[in-house]
Amino acid sequence: MTKQDFVDAVAGKSGLSKRDASAAVDAFLETVEETLKSGDSVTFTGFGKFHTTHRAARMGVNPRNPTEKVHIKAATVPKFSAGSQLKKAVN
Repeated sequence: MTKQDFVDAVAGKSGLSKRDASAAVDAFLETVEETLKSGDSVTFTGFGKFHTTHRAARMGVNPRNPTEKVHIKAATVPKFSAGSQLKKAVN
């Protein structure tokens, strides 16, 4: 599902115009992004949790030249943990 497909589905389920649904989806995504940037998490009870974790620096392998070692620097990465209701719905 693309972002536009998602906007169309939100518009259909909520009764909003496609323009209003697009603005709502964009506002949601921007809010989640800003919250994660500030180091906080976003939790929707039953659905899941968006949060960040720190990934330590490590050594990797260059896929084009497997004998060459490459240093991968530390990073903060976004994560999503599915909630119990979402897990049940998918199963």
